[in-house]
Amino acid sequence: MTRVVVVGNGPAAHRLVSTLESRGFEGSITVLGEEPRPAYDRVALTSYLTGTPLSELTFDEISADVRLGARVVGIDRASRMVRTESAAVPYDVLVLATGSAPFVPPVPGASSAFVYRTIDDLDAIKAAAHGSTAGVVVGGGLLGLEAADALRGLGLKTHIVELSPWLMPRQVDQGGGAVLKGLIETLGLSVHAGRRLDRVEPGQVVLDDGTAIEAQVVVFSAGIKPRDELARAAGLDVGERGGITVDSGLRTSDPRVYAVGECALFQGMVYGLAAPCYEMAEIAADRIMGGHAEFAGADLSTKLKLLGVDVAQFGAMAGALDVTYLDPVGGVYQKLFVSDDARTLLGGICVGDATPYQTLKPLVGKPLPANPSELLFASAPGELICSCNNVTKDDIVEAITAQGLNDVQAVKTCTRAGTSCGSCVPMLKRLLVEGGVNVGKALCEHLDQSRAELYDIVRVRGITTFSELIASHGRGRGCDLCKPTVASILASLGNGHVLDGEQAALQDTNDHFLANLQRNGTYSVVPRIPGGEITPDKLIVIGEVARDFGLYTKITGGQRIDLFGARVEQLPHIWRRLVDAGFESGHAYGKALRTVKSCVGSTWCRYGVQDSVGLAIALELRYRGLRSPHKLKSAVSGCARECAEARSKDFGVIATEHGWNLYVGGNGGFKPRHADLLATDLTTEELVRTIDRFLMFYIRTADRLQRTAAWLEDLDGGLDYLRSVIIDDALGLCADLDAQMAAHVSGYADEWRATLDDPDKLRRFVTFVNAPGVPDPTIAFETVRDQIKPIPLEVITP
Repeated sequence: MTRVVVVGNGPAAHRLVSTLESRGFEGSITVLGEEPRPAYDRVALTSYLTGTPLSELTFDEISADVRLGARVVGIDRASRMVRTESAAVPYDVLVLATGSAPFVPPVPGASSAFVYRTIDDLDAIKAAAHGSTAGVVVGGGLLGLEAADALRGLGLKTHIVELSPWLMPRQVDQGGGAVLKGLIETLGLSVHAGRRLDRVEPGQVVLDDGTAIEAQVVVFSAGIKPRDELARAAGLDVGERGGITVDSGLRTSDPRVYAVGECALFQGMVYGLAAPCYEMAEIAADRIMGGHAEFAGADLSTKLKLLGVDVAQFGAMAGALDVTYLDPVGGVYQKLFVSDDARTLLGGICVGDATPYQTLKPLVGKPLPANPSELLFASAPGELICSCNNVTKDDIVEAITAQGLNDVQAVKTCTRAGTSCGSCVPMLKRLLVEGGVNVGKALCEHLDQSRAELYDIVRVRGITTFSELIASHGRGRGCDLCKPTVASILASLGNGHVLDGEQAALQDTNDHFLANLQRNGTYSVVPRIPGGEITPDKLIVIGEVARDFGLYTKITGGQRIDLFGARVEQLPHIWRRLVDAGFESGHAYGKALRTVKSCVGSTWCRYGVQDSVGLAIALELRYRGLRSPHKLKSAVSGCARECAEARSKDFGVIATEHGWNLYVGGNGGFKPRHADLLATDLTTEELVRTIDRFLMFYIRTADRLQRTAAWLEDLDGGLDYLRSVIIDDALGLCADLDAQMAAHVSGYADEWRATLDDPDKLRRFVTFVNAPGVPDPTIAFETVRDQIKPIPLEVITP
C-alpha cells in the first residue's frame, strides 16, 4: 500500500488530497499541517475580518489522516521519513505543499509591523486596530489592496505605499494604474506610489522622501517568498531566488518527492494565483496514481474586484499596436494589445469595467473577428465561468453532456466550478437549464425542497426557527443559500423582529444592522417617505441629522433621501433622531417593499385624473415591511402620461377616467422588462384587493431571489394563469391570501423603533465586538467625500 505524506494543509494540499480521494486512491494519506486549524480558503481571508465565521471559509472534510499543529522540522530522504516536532512519519511518496511566506522589507522597525497571510495574522491585526485611528499597507499589489480594504473596514484611515510608479504593476500598465488610483482614492484611501518605505517608528512610518504618515497599524504585503527551507535542508534542487524546482510532472530532483502550489518553481516561475496552484495539485495527484498529466505553465490572466473596483488582465501587456478606451469621469480604462497588422489579439487590460474580459480572453493569440475597438464594446456571452478554478463554459457544457450531469452539485464535483468563492453557482444552474436538464428543485445541499415548498411547510406546520426546519426536513448546519432564504420566509410569515433570537444569525449582510452596507464599510440610512410626500419640518430634520453626523445625502430615483457614511455604532443614534421626528425604516436594506413612487396627480397637475399621491401613500403604508423573495418597487401615475414610470415596477398603477389600471411584473434592473396589464378600470377597493393577492401569491411561489419579472415569465400559463388565480379564484386561494395580507397589515411594527426599544438588540451595534462603549471615543473616521468630484487622471502616453 502506497503511503503518501503531504507537508502543508493549505488550499493546494487540500485540492491534491481531495483529488486523490475522488479518484479512488487506495493507499494511505497523511497530511501534516502547521496551523492548528483545518484547511481554509485564503482567497476569502478579508471576509473573515468583516464577520464571516471561520467555519464558512473551511474546506470540506477529507478522509485522510490530517494532523493539525504538526510542524515539520526535517526530511530524511534516505530513510524516507518526515520528522515533526513530536513524531516521525514514513512515506513512499512525499508532497511538499508548504506555500509561501510574506516578504518583509529589511527596514528599521519592521519587526513591529504585521503581515497578511493567516487567520492568526488577521486576528492580530484586528486586535491592534482597536483603539487605533490610522494604518499603512506596504505593497500595492493584489494582496496589498485586499489588506487595505480590510484596514478600511476596521475603521482606520488607510494609506497604501507602493514602490512601483502605479498600483498593481504586474496586472495593469501606467494608464490603468492611474485610473485605479483615482477610483481607490475616491473611497477615502491615500495612495503613495513610486515611494519606498524608509522606516517604521512608533505611531508612524517614514517614506524615502521624508514624508511621515500616521500609522498605529502597519501591514506588509510587498510580495511573497516560497517556503523552500525544508527542501533546501533535504538537498533538493531549489531556484536561485527561491522555490523548489519541479518538472512538468511536478516532481522535484528526487522522483519520490513532489512540490505543488506557491512553493514550487516551474521553468523559473512561482505561481501565486489559485487556479495554477489547483492545477498543479491535480496533475501531481494524477502522477501519483500512475497517470501522465503534464503541467505546461499557467495562464496568469486575472479578473477580480478589489475595493469594489473591477480589474482584469489577460495575455501580454505589450504589443506592436494598442487600442485604448478611457472614460476618466466614469473611471473606466480598457486597452487591447494587438499585432502589427492589427489582426491578432495579444492581450488586454480592464480597470473599472471588466465586461470585455470574458469575451476577449479566449481570443488571445487568435485572429480577431472584428475591429479591435468594436470588440471592447461587443456584448457576447463570456467563456470563462469560474475564474478561481479556470473552468470555461465549454468545459461545463461538455461535462453536462458527456457525463449526464443533472444538478449543480454534480457540476461542482465534476468540474470544480463554484467550489471556491461560489459567485458562479447561479450560472451553473443556468447552463444546466440551457442544456435541457430538468434541474432539481432542491434549494441547496441541506434542503431538498424548493423555496415555495419550504414556505408551505413553515406556514402549515407553524415552524418558527431555522433549527426546527433543518432538523425535521433537512440535514447539516445550513449555508449562505438556505439560511437567508428561510429567514425571509419566516419574516414573510410574521415571525417577529428579524433580529430576534436565532433569526439574527440567518440574515443577509444588510439585515444584520438594518442598514445598507456600502463599499467603504460604512452604512446608508434610508427613512421611509411614503409616496415621496414630505413636510418642510421633516426635511429640516433629515438635513440636521446629515449635518450633525457628517453624512453624504442623495435624493434617490424612488423619491427618498439616502444618508451615506454612517458607522455601525452611529446607527441607533441616527434612528432615534429620525424616529422621534416621525420617520420609520424604509427597508432599503431588506428584501421587502422599498418605495411606491408617485407623480403629483390630480392635486396639482392639470393632466391628472386621479389622486396618485394619496394612493401611493396608502399602498406604501399598507405594504411597508412586507418581506418577499426579492425587493419590491411600485409606482402610481395620475394619468396616461406615466410620469411615475409605473410600468417599470414590480407592480404599477396608472389612473384612468374610470379608475385604475394595474400592471405587474415590471423590472428596471439587470434585465429591464415592461410590466404586463393585469386588470383595467378597477375601483380603489378592487385595486388594493388584487395587489394584496398578487403580492402574497408571489411570496408563496417565487424562487429564491427571484424578482416578479422573472417569476411571471416562469409561471406556467403566464399572465392568464395569474389572472385566474388572484381574480377568478380558480384555486380557491383568495380568501387565504386576503387573510395573510390582513395579518401582515395588522402586525406591522417599525424595525428601527423595535430595535431602539430593546437593549439586547442594541448591543450588536458596535464597530468592534470588544469596544468599551458606543461610540468608542478613541476612534476617528474621515469622510470619504462630501461632494461628487471628478476622478483625477495622470498624463497617459500611448
